[in-house]
Amino acid sequence: MAGFRKATKAQAKLRAAVMGPSGGGKTFSVLRIGRGLAGPMGTIAFIDTERGSASKYSDRFDFDVQDLNDYSIDGYIEAIKSAHGYDVLIIDSLSHGWQSLLEEVEKLAKAKYRGNTWSAWSEGTPRQKKLVNAILDFPGHVLATIRSKTEWTTVEDGRGKKVLQRIGMAPEQGKGIEYEFDLLLEISTEHMANVIKDRTGRFQDRIIDKPDEAFGRQLALWLADGEPVADSPPPPAAPSLDPRIVEIGNFPDAVKEACRRVMRAAMDSGLSRFHAIGLAVDHGRELVAAMADEMEPV
Repeated sequence: MAGFRKATKAQAKLRAAVMGPSGGGKTFSVLRIGRGLAGPMGTIAFIDTERGSASKYSDRFDFDVQDLNDYSIDGYIEAIKSAHGYDVLIIDSLSHGWQSLLEEVEKLAKAKYRGNTWSAWSEGTPRQKKLVNAILDFPGHVLATIRSKTEWTTVEDGRGKKVLQRIGMAPEQGKGIEYEFDLLLEISTEHMANVIKDRTGRFQDRIIDKPDEAFGRQLALWLADGEPVADSPPPPAAPSLDPRIVEIGNFPDAVKEACRRVMRAAMDSGLSRFHAIGLAVDHGRELVAAMADEMEPV
């Protein structure tokens, strides 16, 4: 039994991805969902790898943007870290990072592994994991977009004719990236989002017409429905010291002793400690002033 504890759904932060082809409305959708998650006063950071496309919506949404030109894994990680402190982080999109990593692995294969790409992934895979960990470690909600290509296959219909059938969308990201997210939406060019993964248990396999702020608010409610995340208890605060006590401590020793006597006598007579300190410090100031007068030359 050692090391085990009762399982609870603690209040958590969302990790969601929206994937789809060009024209599906990924950017607009994550901005709407993000505003619902953050609430009207929450803050949103936006990492834009799409050459300023997000800023075209700045008249409709309040967010801070960073135009990312360095598509390397390190470039992404640095941008993610710089967004710490925001309630919601949007990354649009993760696909540029994957394309950059593929190019890096190809260069490594040629330079170090005699063209063996498989061996070069011994360095590429840990870099991809660093990016995933940076996303998972972000202290707020994360919404990411992923470009995808529609995959088709040929099947026979009921009349024996061969027809094309869509079998899904291939995300332009690392294999298995979908396992890292709580929520995965597959959005079509008609702006219909198919919920293909949902850890909330509320939206699985549902089709959502134009995901919006209301959808984000529903996600926020689910996330808040749990015990608070356990943080390390803060160290006990040092008791605040009355500045008058500090002043008495800086008096000459004889004056300090006189102040203590006044304070004890005042408290013995029934005065509060606060008022007793006031009488003591006033007495000490008078004694210090008198000592200064005595030292002045005649």
